[in-house]
Amino acid sequence: MVGAPLNKASLPSANGARTTTTLSSDSVLALNTGDPTVFEPFWQKMGDKCDVLIRGSDLMSYYSDKNNVCWFLEPELGDAIKRLHGVVGNALTDKRHIVLGTGSTQLFQALLYALTAPAAPEPESVSVVSSAPYYSVSLTDCDACTFNEDGRPYIEVVNSPNNPDGTHRGAVVNGGKGKVIYDFAYYWPQYTAITSAADHEIMLFTLSKCTGHAGSRIGWALVKDKDIAEKMTDYIAISSIGVSKESQVRAAKVIGVLCDGCENVGLGESENFFEFSRNLMAKRWQKLREALKHSECFTLYKHPREHCLFTGEFTKTLPAFAWLKCKEGIEDCNEFLRGLKIAGRGGKAFGVDPIFARVSMLSREDEFNQFIERLVVATQGISSGH
Repeated sequence: MVGAPLNKASLPSANGARTTTTLSSDSVLALNTGDPTVFEPFWQKMGDKCDVLIRGSDLMSYYSDKNNVCWFLEPELGDAIKRLHGVVGNALTDKRHIVLGTGSTQLFQALLYALTAPAAPEPESVSVVSSAPYYSVSLTDCDACTFNEDGRPYIEVVNSPNNPDGTHRGAVVNGGKGKVIYDFAYYWPQYTAITSAADHEIMLFTLSKCTGHAGSRIGWALVKDKDIAEKMTDYIAISSIGVSKESQVRAAKVIGVLCDGCENVGLGESENFFEFSRNLMAKRWQKLREALKHSECFTLYKHPREHCLFTGEFTKTLPAFAWLKCKEGIEDCNEFLRGLKIAGRGGKAFGVDPIFARVSMLSREDEFNQFIERLVVATQGISSGH
């Protein structure tokens, strides 16, 4: 998020080390974004396994592979992405073009360009729709459930698992002139069961929600249609002349270490990132549900268990966000949270009633514990009539 304030509870020092101070009761908890610092402990345990050496003469050209549709994609990252999806089993990569972007937001913008670039002197307007509650940065024109296609061109955005409520989604508009973008930012084993290998025309993924490396700004699209992939590449070339090669090299290394850990569990010092992060998310969700068990303020959506092909077990959905719904008597959930010095994101931003609010489950441990404490205090205060 451009211009987001640094969290004073954890700031980098002059030598690059991270210094942590205890949050005070007056600190505002910035839980309105999805900054995935929750996964830092795993990568700290990896020590120097993810280190990369880049010499002054390395990576100087704009180009990586002039014969590739996405000519700025480093081959080692392309191979790492294919390996990652093969290991997890969440998406098919065969007969698809990988288009790289500076995060999935740029890729989404590139897709809007690619899918609406005028092919006629007087192009038709195109509606962008998504089922509410929908991701608030997707430039959505209206709720897909109420959209009357009526032969007009449209783009439907399907976010699955959905941001903000963590539900599994599919396309709901079945018009002949529509294109569908599947955003699978959270379709990873730490958040949800991997029920099948996704096989769609256009699929978006991002490193930030997979491994937690949001600062590297790496996202990718798996695209069947070569023409769409070329137009996306043109857009990214115009807007940013490609994607940082230093970030690509780091991402390839991180993905490689992750895949090694998944494939070599039990051998030497290997550790499965998804098992580690899923256990971490499970503990957080257990704490949250316990805190709200007798709450007179909030309710939480209950997700069904599903069989996960990655783990081979029936697993719970553990979304990256808590989708809170206020009980009767509280009209604006986000305003209520502000009174507890918790910065969330209100329901209106997602196309629904303000009795809902989204709160991140991906913060550092000290912030999350403060969040739970404040919810408990709020519940106790209302129960005692204060």
